[in-house]
Amino acid sequence: MVKTKDSDKLFDDVHWQMDILQNIDVGLVVMDENYTINVWNSFMQNHSGKAPEKVLGKSLFEAFPELPEAWFKHKAQSVFVLQNTAFTTWEQRPYLFRFPHYRPITGTAEYMYQNSSIIPLLDTNGIAKHICLIIYDVTDTAVNKIAQQQANKQLQNMSRTDHLTGLFNRGYWELRLIQEFKRFDRYEQPSSLIMLDIDHFKKINDTYGHTVGDEAIRAVSRTIKEHARDLDIPGRYGGEEFGIILTNTNGDGACVFAERLRKTIESSTIYAEGHEIQFTVSMGVSELNPELHDHRHWIEKADQGLYKSKEGGRNRVTLLP
Repeated sequence: MVKTKDSDKLFDDVHWQMDILQNIDVGLVVMDENYTINVWNSFMQNHSGKAPEKVLGKSLFEAFPELPEAWFKHKAQSVFVLQNTAFTTWEQRPYLFRFPHYRPITGTAEYMYQNSSIIPLLDTNGIAKHICLIIYDVTDTAVNKIAQQQANKQLQNMSRTDHLTGLFNRGYWELRLIQEFKRFDRYEQPSSLIMLDIDHFKKINDTYGHTVGDEAIRAVSRTIKEHARDLDIPGRYGGEEFGIILTNTNGDGACVFAERLRKTIESSTIYAEGHEIQFTVSMGVSELNPELHDHRHWIEKADQGLYKSKEGGRNRVTLLP
């Protein structure tokens, strides 16, 4: 075969293109209609640990049986038929190939996060008989975004949470109370509110100090958390007063819950600053009903029950109709 300058140039162009494809910092896999691997570049070799001779001529799913075959074929089929590029982001699917990652900045990641594209490769007749799968390493972007989301969630939780008790703070708790009031207004499902506070709390503070008083508040909050269901909404209303929204619960059911909570607190002992302290709580219960004008009226009704419990000798539960 006699080489011409044009054939030399063509040979050089192809050589350069292949060199670029081999060394580009993305994964590159070319497959035919049977998903037989025809091209396997250095990125794929380095990150998978599989040399070209181990995968070329094999089905993608034979070389990587852990791949989601049905999902990938569904994705690729539209590329073959419609000749449109298909995309997948790490947020939709964290990775296609579970590759280890080697970036020191993102050392907390368990694997390489990946975006991927599937591109149709047309022959001279304009038919897509091959596809090119491109894998992008987006670990840095993914880890940074996940960290930001976690930080935002943490800040959001902090803005909703009372720092002493770990219950919802008053602002967020009242917002949930308003939502529950509106839910009842729309669906008329039963809901009850418990307001409670610690009996003779000032005496505890004056006798033992605020550190012991704080521990009494924490002890009540822990007991509330232990008794509350996932659907219930407990919060610290202020000082030693707490509010508990019991969703899908009528007044009688709320009284059963409140009595169980009252007895648990009455029989408990807290240990703080070298002291053993026992105390009780008083509670008021109000079942939501159409006569209540708004969420404030609902709180007032439960508070009235709380005051009646105080007037009646404390350490008791009072349900107001």
